[in-house]
Amino acid sequence: MATHKSSEKRARQSIKRSARNASTLKSVKTAQKKVETLLTAKDKKAAAALLSSFASTMGKAAQKGAIHKKAAARKISRVSKQISALK
Repeated sequence: MATHKSSEKRARQSIKRSARNASTLKSVKTAQKKVETLLTAKDKKAAAALLSSFASTMGKAAQKGAIHKKAAARKISRVSKQISALK
């Protein structure tokens, strides 16, 4: 348990931030799962339509600091590459 005033504040902030990040990460995982199911189904049109939504979700998560900026860019790049490889 925190004993100093500053460490008590940090503990409170940590709880708030982890809840905010959990919410953001949940939406990221949901978007990833939607894209992955379309990729496994080889549905190029639907996957391409969902790509902008996926990129937006990843970008927002990176902007909020829930995930790293380059990690988001890497995941968007890999998904778009997989979509363009579909026939």
